[in-house]
Amino acid sequence: MTSINSKLGFRKKSLWVYHFNSGGCNGCDIEFVASLTPRFDLERYGVQLVPSPRHADVLVVTGPVTKNSEGALKTIYDQIPEPKIVVAFGTCACSGGVFNNCYNILGGADKVVPVDIKVPGCPPKPEALVELLKKLTLGD
Repeated sequence: MTSINSKLGFRKKSLWVYHFNSGGCNGCDIEFVASLTPRFDLERYGVQLVPSPRHADVLVVTGPVTKNSEGALKTIYDQIPEPKIVVAFGTCACSGGVFNNCYNILGGADKVVPVDIKVPGCPPKPEALVELLKKLTLGD
């Protein structure tokens, strides 16, 4: 975690998150959205979902990267200003998951963009994302 905090410059600030769904079953998307609801309330830590990658600090990728989504993921990654953190959320985003040997799947997000943090699980719990982003925001 120290390299990630040093990458962000240990700035005490609100993290702005951009979500990219590259395909898959949408289980991770549901858990990602659940972390934004009042039950888990990421906003209390200053985390905000933004509609544009140009405003984001953190890119959260869900689903395996398909051949069709590869270009879009590269473009979105390039649009996020430095310093940026990329989180692969879910087993499919980490490694391709159960879709890994399909003809149209390249694999995990790390096949296309550099991934800083991998959160495994099928799907991972919202608490895992809340804890991760809390640590990034608070520097704990």
